[in-house]
Amino acid sequence: MKEITAQELKEKLDKGEDFQLIDVREDFEYETSNIGGQLIPLGGILIETDKISHDKPVVVMCRSGKRSAAAIMQLEQQGYTNLYNLQGGILAWKAEIDPELNVY
Repeated sequence: MKEITAQELKEKLDKGEDFQLIDVREDFEYETSNIGGQLIPLGGILIETDKISHDKPVVVMCRSGKRSAAAIMQLEQQGYTNLYNLQGGILAWKAEIDPELNVY
């Protein structure tokens, strides 16, 4: 499984690179804190594959990196090869990029 660090993700965002950010947490988690990704909770990831790009890099994130890894495993079985797991999830983002971010 390919991974990306919080710092690498920030660089992609800062450069305005063309990629998709998918957040697989639940609604209440996303409402507490998010970094602008598209919300597709893990439980519905296979139902909503039409919303996930095949043509550009896709970074998948959650709270700590475990659910996003599970989502990537499911999606790779559907033929996706362009997925990256955010190492450490939003907790790593808070620790390394935005200490003011409200996480639970």
